[in-house]
Amino acid sequence: MTSPGRKKSVFREYFEAIVIAVLLALFIRTFVVQAFKIPSGSMLPTLLIGDHLLVNKFIYGIRIPFSGKIIVPIADPEKGDVVVFKFPKDRSIDYIKRVVGTPGDTVEIKDKKIYINGSKVEDPHGHVNSANILSGSASPRDNFGPVLVPKDRIFVMGDNRDNSYDSRFWGFVDQKDILGKAFILYWSWDIDKSLLSVERFTSVRWSRLANLID
Repeated sequence: MTSPGRKKSVFREYFEAIVIAVLLALFIRTFVVQAFKIPSGSMLPTLLIGDHLLVNKFIYGIRIPFSGKIIVPIADPEKGDVVVFKFPKDRSIDYIKRVVGTPGDTVEIKDKKIYINGSKVEDPHGHVNSANILSGSASPRDNFGPVLVPKDRIFVMGDNRDNSYDSRFWGFVDQKDILGKAFILYWSWDIDKSLLSVERFTSVRWSRLANLID
């Protein structure tokens, strides 16, 4: 026969295990890694709608929760990094883009080509699907700048250059608003197909699973 004290200790053990598990999950999500899903096509063809990825949250430093202030710096964002950040115009929304300019860089777009500090740069990830070039007075999409990236800010663009709402339109990202660097895909599926039960299995993009994000 189990005594009331024994029942209490078993309950307490389960309760403590659950509390520890919850605290550990919160710690991991806050400081180590966080999941993120791609809702739009602004990063095509690098990232597809329906991709699910993991974000390394400590690669740029250990931050104070909520404020984003770095208390233990580790590394600075580099050109080419794919980062998740709080959208400057609405910090309740998370965005994902590629770093194009870092503090001290002068960024300019000429006829869809990127120039950093006056020199044209290689842009292997940029995808252009329209030959039409818009003037700077019509839109900052194809002709923009030059602008100087301020201290503690970054300039970001989507890989889908003709269809991305990014720093060309709304400015710089404060480094304290960077949530982390995207590094691996853990799941991917065609959202339209996944809604149909008969195509749910074939909707999974198996070849993309566990792919590192470049």
